[in-house]
Amino acid sequence: MPDFPSRLPITEPDAKAPTLRRLRQLSRLLDNVITVPGTKVGVGLDPILGLLPIGGDVLGVILSSYIIVEAARLGASRATLGRMVFNIIIDGLVGAIPMLGDLFDFAWKANTLNIQLLEDHLKSPQQTKKVDKWFILALIAGLLLIAIVLVILPMIVIRWLWQAFTGS
Repeated sequence: MPDFPSRLPITEPDAKAPTLRRLRQLSRLLDNVITVPGTKVGVGLDPILGLLPIGGDVLGVILSSYIIVEAARLGASRATLGRMVFNIIIDGLVGAIPMLGDLFDFAWKANTLNIQLLEDHLKSPQQTKKVDKWFILALIAGLLLIAIVLVILPMIVIRWLWQAFTGS
C-alpha cells in the first residue's frame, strides 16, 4: 500500500495566478454569467441548475466544491475553507427548498463570496501553510453528505405536500 503524504501539496506562488483566474471564471459562470438587461444583476448557472428538480442543487454543490478543493491547494487556511464550506451549505440547503430556494439562488452568490474569501486570504501570504489531507477529505465528505441531503429533502417535502393535498 503506498504511503500518502499527510499534507496536500501547495501550489507554488507563480502557479497561483492561472489557478485563481480559472476559479474566478468558474465563479462568474456559476453566479454572474448573464447580466439582466438594464440592471447590474447577474445570473449564473447555479440558480438555473437549481430549477432542475432534485439533481440541480446537487450539481451546483459539486461544482462549488471544486473551488474549495482548489483553494486548499492554493494554501487557504482551515478557517477560510470552513467559511467557504458554510457558504456552500447555505446555498445548497436553502436552494433545495421548492420556490423559495429558487429565488434565494438568484440572490445568494456563494461562489463569488468564496472567491473573495480566497483572494483576501492570499493577500496575506505569511499565513499560508499546507492544509492537512484529512481535513480536506472531511470537508469533501461533508459536502457529499450535503449533496445527499439535497436529494432526499425535496423528495420528503414533495411527499408531504402530496399527502397534504390528496389526504392519503
